[in-house]
Parts: sequence; structure tokens; C-alpha cells
Amino acid sequence: MPRVKRGNKRRERRKKILSLAKGYFLTKGKLFRSAQESIMRAGNFAYTGRKRKKRDFRRLWIIRINAATRALDMSYSQFIAGLNRAGVTLDRKSLAEIAARDSKAFGALVETARKASDDAAKARPKATGDGGATGSKPPKPAAGRAPQAGPAA
Repeated sequence: MPRVKRGNKRRERRKKILSLAKGYFLTKGKLFRSAQESIMRAGNFAYTGRKRKKRDFRRLWIIRINAATRALDMSYSQFIAGLNRAGVTLDRKSLAEIAARDSKAFGALVETARKASDDAAKARPKATGDGGATGSKPPKPAAGRAPQAGPAA
């Protein structure tokens, strides 16, 4: 098998890694092996950070929407459920932006959600109070273990 010296490829690869590690502390920015380890570690943190960023922003939007809806005497969950019933398809980012910038428009959305929730509550059948005897669920089995089907002994 012929000998491979690598030449330019090795230099290019090492140069790329060291340029990515520019500004790192002590040997992490100067020596190839420790620079490579640091770059791998930094890449992992960057990857998880990109995923966390999406989570964190969604949490922030929900907090903002919740604060705005509570100021209008409605909970966040009731608001979102009402919007879904009304067929409003705004995402949480847009809702948070409207809540922060345009309180009139947000108030109209809250009223829409409230109206849809009230309509759904009126359409829902009332509970009979007989313990669910007329409900659609099948009765629960008696306490204890059910006999196992298997070979007869």
C-alpha cells in the first residue's frame, strides 16, 4: 500500500480547527488537540442552546399572554381553549406581541374567546347527578383478578 503523507489536507484541517478556537484560554486556542476538544464541546453546547432558545421563548410568550389575560379576568388556559373553539389560529408569538403592543385588539380576542367558551358551555349537556349510570362509559369490572385463560391443570 502506498504511503500517504496528507500534506495540505492536514494543514487545512488543523488551521480550520485553530481558527474556530481563536480567543480560547491558554492551550485551548493554541494547541490542536485541546483546541479540537474545546470546539467539540462548544459545538455541543451551541446545539443544545439552539433547542433551548425555542423552549425559552415559548415560555416567555405564554407568561406574557397569561399576564394580559389575567388583567382581563380570564385564565390563559381558558383563553387558548376559547380561541381554538372560535377557530382563531394565531400562534403564541403573535398573541404575545398583540398583548404587549395593542391592548384593544387583545381585548377583542379575549372577548372572542370568552364568547366561544360560553357557547360551548351552553351546548354541553348538563350532568344528571346519578353517578354516571346513563353515561357512555362501560361499567368497571368487579374488584379482584380476572381468571386467566390458559392450559387446564
